[in-house]
Amino acid sequence: MARRAQAISLFIIVASVLVATAAEARSRLQDSSAPTPIVASTPTLAPFQHVRFCLHYPSECKSEAREIDRIDMNAEISGVLKRVNHDVNTTIAATVKNYGSDLRNGWTIAPASGDCNDYAVTKRHDLIESGLPARALRLSVVKTASGTGHLVLVVATSSGDIVMDNLTDAIRPWKSTSYRWLKIQSSTDARFWYEIKDPAMEANGSPMQRRFRLANQ
Repeated sequence: MARRAQAISLFIIVASVLVATAAEARSRLQDSSAPTPIVASTPTLAPFQHVRFCLHYPSECKSEAREIDRIDMNAEISGVLKRVNHDVNTTIAATVKNYGSDLRNGWTIAPASGDCNDYAVTKRHDLIESGLPARALRLSVVKTASGTGHLVLVVATSSGDIVMDNLTDAIRPWKSTSYRWLKIQSSTDARFWYEIKDPAMEANGSPMQRRFRLANQ
């Protein structure tokens, strides 16, 4: 009887260890498949037009420390994002603005016509008005595949960082775009900006490390 009790106890211990190991493996697998967030690196200069924008619209550049910086994605939030993205894309008529020669031109909320900057700041404004936290809504400067500068809105969610863009009604994960990511608005202070760490460069090492490897091949 004592041996049987010992055998049962041993079986329970082994089973518990196996269950815990399986759970840990599942957790590692889930973590490895989690979306890669945008990683800010060193502080950088804010776009000059964003500085002007903050002077013209100071309430758009305030930060609330108590706000969350990542939104829990659900059907309701997804619906709000799609509605705002579509409404702004169809309401503002696309035009080219020359910021260098005409100081009257600036980033504007809800103009009748505008460029990518106006689309992005309008979407951010409308989402904040809809109750979403400003800290999770960040403007980002990118370059398109053709090398053109472009401004988009990045929404930080529990499902990953997604992009609202005037060039498409599709709201895409940031890594699913063909853009080169340059800089992004700070989540803690909307007036400040950071360079974006390039995932490809991080994976391959710094330029100096890559040159060293090539020299020693």
